[in-house]
Amino acid sequence: MNKEYQIEDNLIELLKGLKYVYRPDIVDRKTLEQNFKTKFEALNRVRLTDNESLRLREEIINPDVFAASKLLRERQYFQRDDGTPLHYTLVNNREWCKNDFEIINQLRINTENSYQRYDVLLLINGIPVVQIELKKGDISHRKAMQQIVDYKNEPGNGYGNSLLCFMQLFIVSNGGRTLYFANNKNQHFAFNADEQFLPVYELADIDNKKINHLHDFTEKFLTKCTLAEMISKYMVLVESEQKLLVMRPYQIYAVKAIVSCINDNRGNGYIWHTTGSGKTLTSFKASTLLKNNPDIEKCLFVVDRKDLDRQTREEFNKFQEGSVEENTNTETLVKRLLSTDYANKVIVTTIQKLGLALDGTQKKNYKERLEPLRNKRIIFIFDECHRSQFGDNHKAIKEFFPNAQLFGFTGTPIFGENATYNIREGEYGSYKTTESIFEKQLHAYTITHAIDDKNVLRFHIDYFKGNQDAKPGEAIAQQAVVEAVLEKHDVATNQRKFNAVLATASINNAIEYYQLFKEVQKKKQTENPAYLPFNIACVFSPPAQLIAKDGDQQSQKNAADIKQLQEDLNQEKEDNKQNPEEKKKALTEIIADYNKQFNTSHSINEFDLYYQDVQTRIKNQKYSNKDYPHKNKIDITIVVDMLLTGFDSKYLNTLYVDKNLKYHGLIQAFSRTNRVLNDTKPYGNILDFRSQQETVNQAIGLFSGVDKGRAKEIWLVDSAPVVMDKFKEAVEKLSIFMQEHNLLNKPQEVYNLKGDAARIAFVKNFKEVQRLKTQLDQYTDLEEEQKEKIEAILPSQTLQAFRSSYIETAKQLREKQQKEGDQASLEIQQLDFEFVLFASAVIDYDYIMNLIADSTQKKPAKQKMTKTQVIGLLSANSNLMDEQENLTEYINSLDWNSGQDVDTLRKGYETFKDDKYNQELADIAHKYGLPATDLKTFVEKIMSRMIFDGEKLTDLLEPLELSWKERRKKELALMEDLTPQLKKLAQGREIAGLAAYE
Repeated sequence: MNKEYQIEDNLIELLKGLKYVYRPDIVDRKTLEQNFKTKFEALNRVRLTDNESLRLREEIINPDVFAASKLLRERQYFQRDDGTPLHYTLVNNREWCKNDFEIINQLRINTENSYQRYDVLLLINGIPVVQIELKKGDISHRKAMQQIVDYKNEPGNGYGNSLLCFMQLFIVSNGGRTLYFANNKNQHFAFNADEQFLPVYELADIDNKKINHLHDFTEKFLTKCTLAEMISKYMVLVESEQKLLVMRPYQIYAVKAIVSCINDNRGNGYIWHTTGSGKTLTSFKASTLLKNNPDIEKCLFVVDRKDLDRQTREEFNKFQEGSVEENTNTETLVKRLLSTDYANKVIVTTIQKLGLALDGTQKKNYKERLEPLRNKRIIFIFDECHRSQFGDNHKAIKEFFPNAQLFGFTGTPIFGENATYNIREGEYGSYKTTESIFEKQLHAYTITHAIDDKNVLRFHIDYFKGNQDAKPGEAIAQQAVVEAVLEKHDVATNQRKFNAVLATASINNAIEYYQLFKEVQKKKQTENPAYLPFNIACVFSPPAQLIAKDGDQQSQKNAADIKQLQEDLNQEKEDNKQNPEEKKKALTEIIADYNKQFNTSHSINEFDLYYQDVQTRIKNQKYSNKDYPHKNKIDITIVVDMLLTGFDSKYLNTLYVDKNLKYHGLIQAFSRTNRVLNDTKPYGNILDFRSQQETVNQAIGLFSGVDKGRAKEIWLVDSAPVVMDKFKEAVEKLSIFMQEHNLLNKPQEVYNLKGDAARIAFVKNFKEVQRLKTQLDQYTDLEEEQKEKIEAILPSQTLQAFRSSYIETAKQLREKQQKEGDQASLEIQQLDFEFVLFASAVIDYDYIMNLIADSTQKKPAKQKMTKTQVIGLLSANSNLMDEQENLTEYINSLDWNSGQDVDTLRKGYETFKDDKYNQELADIAHKYGLPATDLKTFVEKIMSRMIFDGEKLTDLLEPLELSWKERRKKELALMEDLTPQLKKLAQGREIAGLAAYE
């Protein structure tokens, strides 16, 4: 039962059983629109004339899916033919379940350029909102998504010019496995070095057990009210990015648990969702749903640091512009609490401002002014509630707001094992746990769940073996740490594609490390002028008491901001009490170095701006060196407490640890490294200089949540010997494959593989070889003997040559996949090339140009390379795939014995490309009897607008005085010849309408 039509028939019968109405009469655009008109008129109690119906259709159909999605959810205005207003909705937005739910299948949308057919569509009130594409065979996440997105990006497709513009969700299933994802504009799956794919989801139950079979998925996800609730409540329109998000199952369960607890007034509760699981989105959705609850006076989202206040506020406003305002001080917070404006119903604030507002000793009588709210129902949602929620602030909130409900989000709850002992004079002390504060756990999604789901990465932990006699927790010489970091950093970060944080035990240690890095790197540069230094930054909070001494109002405010920041920086707060002048002097010098390095003008008196800039530069690692030169980036950031909680960057993959960490502090710090990117980042890298293996094991055991026996197996990557064995096995499998095709296991023999089946098998085999090699390349704990064994399994030169063979083979198959589309074999259609595995962070455009410059000098600074070697390097890396042909021709045109500098080479290459492009256009113009200047003008107009204009093409051919039939034939032939040039110019950008002429 795996044929598509059988799966489709079964699905339709199942949906009919769920009370969907099957409409076999809706088969094309005309019948789809007629049905919509009927549903629209019934919903809005109106009869439209034919002209009104046509105008309405023109008004609502929008190629921008984000704009269409807003239209779907909002009340709209339409002026009728007689001038009277019509306020309408497309669906029943108040009671989504009461809309009409219908199924159609094999719908054909005929447009000027396209003739598309869709397997199954679900309509709500006549609007297509869900597309279900059914496939046979095994479908990868990426390929399943790519198939739909390619369909969507076909020129003239129905998604841009019909009611399909309202599509919200795509579902792909082969019966046994079902995936879903949100519709968005600009969904491209370019085969390049970034190759980052949109989120794709698997349905799961409340315990995170996957619901994959289409039958089970349909009964759980596609019941009428569940689907309506998903679209109306659990999709988020991100204003700042103009995109749609669909919430993950565990996020929805958490929101439902909170809302249910509030509606039933069942006390407090906490959500255990691991770091990196999207807690901000979950809390945003919970708080916005509470906005419409008339029984709730206010909903406060409470964080415990100023930078998290800003970060959370920005995130909330990203989801919905203007949803929360900045609370510049406690006075502003109090005013917003007392405001009856609906816009102030959800407030983001810090625990410190809230504490001051409820402090009866304050001169401004905040507490007295808040008396009118005392008996109101206030909802408090605490982010990372394991931190400062456990002190006096909690007691003050409970005492002042007896009807309040408190909810906490945490990735690392406080259990008995990791609780701290709280005691005050004259009182009996006790261990405070998350449960003792928030009463009950409402939902759990632990790091174990997240790793299983590939929502976060596993960890590779290298316990530094420099001092064999070191005891657990004991510091080793800082010189040894610095040398080890400098030696291992390129390996750990995939040749600086990623960056790292060095966590130190105190501010004094951070300062010492910063100075030591400066000295060691300066020495290395003196000894070796070719040494490329790492950009080192250092950030720790300054002594607030010294900032306040400056006396002016701004200094007082800056000092207050620093004090607030330090509420969660225990070590830094304590350190700043000792010799504060020395620490201020050291930080002033560090910031001065930073200003010189990055051409900035920060000062210690405005520390927050410096801190924000450091965070931004760490995140800017995402840009290529061509777009954002390496000199602007930070390689290693030295910290004490900062950045170890609440900071997220997908391009931070390594943590160097020279401080003692335990339990939740350890997990929080480690979790800075494990955000998912793509296969070039296989795990989060931890290099521990304190021999904390037992402490790590304790933390993993405590926070595993489920299946503690398998916790280490789930959390930690395999050891190097295990991956080496897998690598050897993959290489042997490749060798056997080549032998089966009567070929030697050599890169050049790949070109002798006959037929698509053999080439596809090679692609699959070699991808696994490269994936395992990428993992091994980032292991920082490989011994020399192990490195030699890896080299013996597959020598680097042979691997590079195989990569070239792979890229060439994959390019040919990709062209066939794109050209033949649905006519290609199933194996080709479903092939996922994963070019990202073959992209080098080092070998980019700048590197190649510098390499050519070095190699053409009479006395090269480095080992001279031949033309063939440089071209081989180029062909083995996918990040220059689009430029490979031109660069190869350019390199071959160069005189290798006459030295040229990099600037001359760059200019020469640009001139070479221009000349080649102009010659190609001139040849095409000559072929069709057209003036070359006119053809070039036509092409440049296409490129400037990024859209093909058929009328301009007609104008171009007009002087030839052809018959309509001859002109049409010439148009098609001309566009076929122009297409390669346009594609090269576009470099992945979409030119609407172009493919119609291919």
